[in-house]
Amino acid sequence: MTHRLPVRVYYEDTDMAGIVYYANYLRYIERARSDWVRGLGIDQNRMKDDGIVFAVRRVEADYLAPARLDDELIVETETVQVTAARLVMDQKVWRGTDLLFQALVTVVAISEGGQAVRLPANIRRGLH
Repeated sequence: MTHRLPVRVYYEDTDMAGIVYYANYLRYIERARSDWVRGLGIDQNRMKDDGIVFAVRRVEADYLAPARLDDELIVETETVQVTAARLVMDQKVWRGTDLLFQALVTVVAISEGGQAVRLPANIRRGLH
């Protein structure tokens, strides 16, 4: 199942040339992951209360074409792999039919002390 989140490019997202600053793509895909997790019924506040949080471990990103001020974008998130310890997602940013950005993102669960822990079983089940 693919999750889609619409995003509009605002002035604050751009550099002096009116092009989206590269780091903002990471913000866009983070918002999309948060929205996707919320849509799956996963309560990240409850997870935190239980001493577990998600952390990005790895991002492989390709910048393919620029987005510009006032563009309407779609951020797509799709699960690639779910294991006991990690979740790998393919995330793409589109403007219409043009692919602008693509990232392979690995997320892990960690304890309050920063140690890796197993992804909660209910989350693993919900992602398969």
